[in-house]
Amino acid sequence: MSVDDSAVEVRAQGWRTLAALHNRIESELEKALQAEADLSVVEYTMLSVLSRQPGSWHMRMQQVSRATALSPSATTRLVTRLEKRGLLRRILCEDDRRGIYTELTQAGADLLGAVQPIHDQALTKALRDAREVPELAHLVDALPGLTGARSGS
Repeated sequence: MSVDDSAVEVRAQGWRTLAALHNRIESELEKALQAEADLSVVEYTMLSVLSRQPGSWHMRMQQVSRATALSPSATTRLVTRLEKRGLLRRILCEDDRRGIYTELTQAGADLLGAVQPIHDQALTKALRDAREVPELAHLVDALPGLTGARSGS
């Protein structure tokens, strides 16, 4: 194995470790959100992203796609699902009739407020549990801004 091959393997191993941590966290969040609120992680993410918009709680569909890391078609399906549940709505852009905004409804904001503590507890648990796995501990320690990520928290 050459030096270049070793560097590639180190990067690949780093990526696999990061993916393992992500999968553990997402699995814990999915389980908690489904059990308590019948929400998927991506549905929660959509509501959360929209709630952080100053004042109006809305974004263009393209922005929502980027913020949720979904394709435009997957974003449309997600918006349709959440719209049917009354958690958000689509509105036409007044300046550009081709533009469509996705907007959080009060019911969506209320649900998000109710499940935020569940999400936060599940995230804390997932990070605490991952910290106990030697291969993942260094990554958890690299995330100091997340509640419960540091030992001694």
